[in-house]
Amino acid sequence: MRFAAVLNQDGGTLRTTDMAAFADRLRRTLEAAGHSVQVDIVAGQEIAAALERAVAKRNIDVVIAGGGDGTVSTAASLLMNKKKALAILPGGTMNLFARGLGIPQTLDGALKSFAEGEVTAVDMASANGRPFVHQFSIGMHARMVQLREKMDFGSRLGKMQASVRAAWATIKNPHTLKVSLTIGKTEIITRATGISISNNLFGEGHLPYADNPAGGLLGIYVSVARRRRDLVKLFLAMLRGRWRDSQHVEIHQADKAILKIHSPTKKFSAVMDGELFGLERETVIEIHPGALKVLVPARNVQAKAA
Repeated sequence: MRFAAVLNQDGGTLRTTDMAAFADRLRRTLEAAGHSVQVDIVAGQEIAAALERAVAKRNIDVVIAGGGDGTVSTAASLLMNKKKALAILPGGTMNLFARGLGIPQTLDGALKSFAEGEVTAVDMASANGRPFVHQFSIGMHARMVQLREKMDFGSRLGKMQASVRAAWATIKNPHTLKVSLTIGKTEIITRATGISISNNLFGEGHLPYADNPAGGLLGIYVSVARRRRDLVKLFLAMLRGRWRDSQHVEIHQADKAILKIHSPTKKFSAVMDGELFGLERETVIEIHPGALKVLVPARNVQAKAA
């Protein structure tokens, strides 16, 4: 296969990696397996343009995106409904979409898996036409990300610590939103501290990522917890992947959901694949089955077929 690798030198673990040495290992590993590869190492502010150039190349089969969640989400959006496949070098804090694809969580482990990997199709989702690969959230999660972005951290561990501090600050002063959520023919009207909608249902017993990235359904999670102690319990349940054990979250699934905000506040924020953006009062979230081709370890494709 013909690869184009775009590596975000400012993304996640890559910022502390010897990029020249890693690029050399990348070339040697893929070329030893009979592939060809072009490598582009860029700063974070240049990543979108570099990915656009890689996707536009005619003689490329696979685009490797190296970086955090923002880099991966940008690459997936550009490759949605394209013939080219996405390969993920997981350089982020949690790498949740990569985990759902079975990608090894070390850079060299992921790279070695690509040498003999296979291409398969997985789902993407969108919010008012804006694609995402992992999760769309409003309420507590968005507030937590807002607070975390005001904190200083220079490493993966620092970001995790900042996330815990931001989560605690959010739990101590929870806000509710009056919303309506239309799922099929059912309309749910409630006051929620948070709503998350995932690209396929999260699995149980682990961090929040989908066990089946080609399941064809959105996972819809509505937090009804309001008291501090209940929010703490919900947060811990989320970290352990015990969604269904919590009495403070309602879980639904559908191929489409319509979210309407009825609270009087003028401005709202949502977080999508880890990035904040302005939220409209009405948002249509849909799943797009098989819209993204990805390169995954061959054993994952074989296991799915079995």
